[in-house]
Amino acid sequence: MIVYIDTVIIGLNVIVFRNIEIGLYSAIAIYLMGKIVDIIFEGIDFTKLLIIVSKNSEEISKEIEERIDRGVTGLYGKGMYTNEESLVLMCATGRKDVGRIKEIAKSIDNNCFIIITNAREVFGNGFKK
Repeated sequence: MIVYIDTVIIGLNVIVFRNIEIGLYSAIAIYLMGKIVDIIFEGIDFTKLLIIVSKNSEEISKEIEERIDRGVTGLYGKGMYTNEESLVLMCATGRKDVGRIKEIAKSIDNNCFIIITNAREVFGNGFKK
């Protein structure tokens, strides 16, 4: 929300004062400030946790492991609404891989259900020790 308000203020500043240079410097400063706030609150080793529910869990898991070289854990679950049992995938990864994993899952099963959440600390192979 703050970024949107800042964007409006920068836009009005450029329109009123007719100086695009100030607007560009302001946009750069807002971007850098956002990144610094992320690092302060989330840390440098910020990790995401993806939970994927799909009928094609085995295939999605295999593709993630082969194409991204990231481990995936399968948990057995049961959909309480549908009363169907399924393999629920859980994958901890860095921010840069989230988009690629979503692409893989959606390309294999366009109806898959994906939850992406923040993981405060992750320990183990490929992460902190």
